[in-house]
Amino acid sequence: MEAGQLVFSNYGTLVCATLVLLLGRKLVGWISPLRTYSIPEPVAAGLLVALGTLALRQFGNFELKFDTSMQTPLMLAFFATIGLSANLASLKAGGRRLVLFLVVVAGMLIMQNAIGVGLATLMGLAPGVGLLGGSITLAGGHGTGAAWGETLTTRYGVQSALEIAMACATFGLVLGGLLGGPVARYLVGRLGNKVPGFDAAKDAAPEGFEQPHTVRLITPQALIETVAMIAICLLGGEVIARWLSGTAFELPTFVCVLFTGVVVRNLLSLVGYEVFDRSLSVLGNVSLSLFLAMALMTLRLWDLSTLALPMIVILVVQGVAMATYAIFVTFRVMGSNYDAAVLAAGHCGFGLGATPTAIANMQAVTERFGPSHIAFLIVPMVGAFFIDILNALIIKGFLSLPLF
Repeated sequence: MEAGQLVFSNYGTLVCATLVLLLGRKLVGWISPLRTYSIPEPVAAGLLVALGTLALRQFGNFELKFDTSMQTPLMLAFFATIGLSANLASLKAGGRRLVLFLVVVAGMLIMQNAIGVGLATLMGLAPGVGLLGGSITLAGGHGTGAAWGETLTTRYGVQSALEIAMACATFGLVLGGLLGGPVARYLVGRLGNKVPGFDAAKDAAPEGFEQPHTVRLITPQALIETVAMIAICLLGGEVIARWLSGTAFELPTFVCVLFTGVVVRNLLSLVGYEVFDRSLSVLGNVSLSLFLAMALMTLRLWDLSTLALPMIVILVVQGVAMATYAIFVTFRVMGSNYDAAVLAAGHCGFGLGATPTAIANMQAVTERFGPSHIAFLIVPMVGAFFIDILNALIIKGFLSLPLF
């Protein structure tokens, strides 16, 4: 304990994260609007804690500091389970809809950068600042924002690019968690009696990340085997990321971990080993929930004060544009059905925040209205893998324009 500070160790932070999840479940149970608009439990409680730490800092001159060293391993473990869940047969099942969703996502990335650069230019800001308020931080998140922030400072002369990037990514993470549920609720309301609901026999043992509160029967041996596979993915992803570092093919570590998971899953299938999906879903949901709780409760909301009014205008317009795009483009292109509504919620999550936020958005929707297997097949792969490649190509395309 220091003067004006309370510092939590990694164990203390883990305790706080678990309490945040328990609080989130209570809040969603107590507060009807949170259920009505399918706000994810980690988002509801995590933001409440973040607002509390902001109030303590601003009015009590007292700061809570958390050890976030466990946050990255939890995120990587989550992406490992996504990769391990993706056998080639299931990916083929996505087929045409997977390709369609990639096209929709590419359109969203172009839209975000066009809005960012256009508004920045109109308000007299450097075009690079508009890119920071576009797909670099919104679809890319904190990691992509940090990487491109340095590039925009050194090569394009954008001042304080890293600070702007971190603030924009934080804003997007919050907005992505808040918008997905209301968008899906509006779209589900338009479907009327076409919402699937639950089939007790069919959905008794859901797979993957759907219905995270459902009991799944697993054995200690299956759990140990799954932990071993996740560890292999973390190690393999770290090695691959190190090999690619500094090359034209450099990718974030979480993408390399996910790719390793896909390879491991399908190699094991070739030799006749069946991955136990239920233990994957349990560990994946635990990692996802704890990661989101830590990410949201440790948000430095006071960093958003570094955003000047023009940047706030850009980000608010981006939020409105994302919701509009999800409703009028994502939903319609993907079939105007219940699966499309869940996909729209996920699109808001990773379009403004991150893939874990997208999964949490979709879980909040499917827990209330029924399962959507295709959404949980498509969104994790697109949001965690393909979007980074698309985003890098589109950002480079914008930077080649005469404006820069």
